[in-house]
Amino acid sequence: MKLAVLQMKSTGGDVAANLARIGRAAIDASGKGATLLVAPELAITGYGAGEAIVELAEPPDGPIVQELRRISRQTGTAIIAGFAEQSGHTVYNSAVHVDGDTAPTVYRKSHLYGDYERSLFSPAEPSTRLFEHRGVTCGMLICYDVEFPENVRRLALAGADAVLVPTALPAGWSGTFIAEHMIQTRAFENQVFVAYANHCGSDDMFSFAGMSRIASPDGQVMAKSGSTDETLIFAEIDPQAFAISRAENTYLNDLQRD
Repeated sequence: MKLAVLQMKSTGGDVAANLARIGRAAIDASGKGATLLVAPELAITGYGAGEAIVELAEPPDGPIVQELRRISRQTGTAIIAGFAEQSGHTVYNSAVHVDGDTAPTVYRKSHLYGDYERSLFSPAEPSTRLFEHRGVTCGMLICYDVEFPENVRRLALAGADAVLVPTALPAGWSGTFIAEHMIQTRAFENQVFVAYANHCGSDDMFSFAGMSRIASPDGQVMAKSGSTDETLIFAEIDPQAFAISRAENTYLNDLQRD
């Protein structure tokens, strides 16, 4: 399947504008043959919108996800996008996968980063949320989650071929290291694809690293963006094309388990 990653500059607190931006990207991605589009962490609300994020939180059957499903149906492109999920009195930093009329799949971030996120969201228990897309088994993580190797390993052991990661990676030396080294390492040590979809530019509170990328099981970068501009990047996700890498790097088979 052909995967598209959207590096995006969200408008803080403007859900309609951000949904429209994802809609335009889905049209563009579909026109270039992609069947799955990944947008950044909290792409719908903007990452740095502060307390407004809590006010904009919705359940998975709310208008935000319904609009994403409409876009998916219209374009024929499945979408993963970050949103603030309301569940009773609890708000999660979540990502939703929609694919036309199929039931949405929601993943909740388990590892919250810093006082900012902890002031807005509750952490979820680590979970394994998988879905099938065009013969590829996909799992989801959000930003800081991917920096804990056990999270990617858990998905790989459950059968994921690709780990799709909406993120809000900040600009700076540590963000550069994560994008340039850690993402490829996570792909290689688990023999999976890793797609990393970041924000770019700045909002009222944060500056973002950009540097979105798609890494392959052999640790190579299949596609990447720069640090400043909105863009779409693409890669063909074919697990069979990396059978030699899996045969040579048998980490999952050789893992010692209790």
